[in-house]
Amino acid sequence: MNFFDQLQRQTAAEREYLFDAPIIRQALAGTVGRDRYVAFLTEAYHHVKHTVPLLMACGARLPERLEWLREAVAEYIGEETGHQEWILADIAACGADADAVRHGQPALATELMVAYVYDRIARHNPVSFFGMVNVLEGTSIALATRAAGTLQRSLQLPAQAFTYLNSHGSLDQEHIRFFERLMNRLDCADDQAAVVHTAKVVYRLYADLFRTLAQSA
Repeated sequence: MNFFDQLQRQTAAEREYLFDAPIIRQALAGTVGRDRYVAFLTEAYHHVKHTVPLLMACGARLPERLEWLREAVAEYIGEETGHQEWILADIAACGADADAVRHGQPALATELMVAYVYDRIARHNPVSFFGMVNVLEGTSIALATRAAGTLQRSLQLPAQAFTYLNSHGSLDQEHIRFFERLMNRLDCADDQAAVVHTAKVVYRLYADLFRTLAQSA
């Protein structure tokens, strides 16, 4: 079994814990209100704005033996730059205060998730970052486009309010194939273990983010 498939198999329980979050089921059923959708976008902004800095931190710390992975990180940076601004535009299209979100504070679950990945990169193994990639892009493919269509119909918001969800549902289809190829080139057991462990923890922390959205709203 290649490493990408091992990664999915070894994180299956944590992935189910995330997908079992009540608000995810409600979003797919179209029973989430506008305030909760804006709360989701708010927390998305506060972690997505760290994607490029995390990629930079990862790339700077990769060893020379993983130069091929550093080149991939550079490609990711080009593709991920500015996506947090899409989220702010979606928030404004919902009739909410995007500037307040930009200058606001994340929920504790969001702050802990971002801080954890920075710490894994800095103190353990920079390849750990790809555990977070596995969670966010895998979740996006599974849920984003489906949720966007259902929410747009139920909330009666304009298409401009769903740029982030719609774009990432399709964009991450390409990303996950790229990610799969990268993971299958990882042949060091320590690197593989770092990715698996980080993915397991980020699944739990990301699930906690979804479970706090009701309070955030």
